Amino acid sequence: MATERNLETSKLEFFLDVPFPSSHEATIALRSLAPDKEPRRGGISKQLSVSGSTLSVRWSADEARILRVSVSSFLDHLSLVVETMEVFGPPVDL
Repeated sequence: MATERNLETSKLEFFLDVPFPSSHEATIALRSLAPDKEPRRGGISKQLSVSGSTLSVRWSADEARILRVSVSSFLDHLSLVVETMEVFGPPVDL
């Protein structure tokens, strides 16, 4: 987890890596969280990707307040996804 300011664009950037027990679970989390687009067109962008069993998220924002709200909302949704996976157990291949 890291926050920094991109000197070329003067945007704030925040990076988060979330490890999962398996790549399948990381992909499930990605597919559950990816549909949530940022409600505001300008000022912030969010990119999600999976590498192995790690879900990586990268935000870029014009203002700290917008970044904080987006990250907080994402963490709430991530918590719900993780809790749901724990309740239903590990994924089953069909």
